[in-house]
Order: sequence, then C-alpha cells, then structure tokens
Amino acid sequence: MKQNVIIELANDDLLERLEEEEKQLTRLKLNHAVSPLENPNKIVDYRRTIARLKTEIRKRKLVGKL
Repeated sequence: MKQNVIIELANDDLLERLEEEEKQLTRLKLNHAVSPLENPNKIVDYRRTIARLKTEIRKRKLVGKL
C-alpha cells in the first residue's frame, strides 16, 4: 500500500487496516515457519505497510486529528 493511499484513509479505516495487516503478517510468519512461502518478500512488504500505517497514525496524533 502506497503512502498516498494511506493518507486518504479515514481515522477509523486507518486503525482497522493496521489491525488487519498485523494479523496477516502474523499468519504469514507462522506459515513461513511451517513451510517456506513461495515469495518470502511478502513478509517485508507487510512490515513496511504496517510501518507506514503507524507513521500516519503517529502524525495524526501529533497534529491532533486522531
């Protein structure tokens, strides 16, 4: 997910999306531990998306919009 898409999300959607991404990352890590994933770079992509979401949440908290 790109940063410009994240910026357009509403506060509730942002928090909901963060929760979903974290659950998906956990599932991928568990699946990868059991049997190797076809594309292990997906884990990196999810981590980066989570970091982008957390950054936007933090930015909104500092501005006072969350």
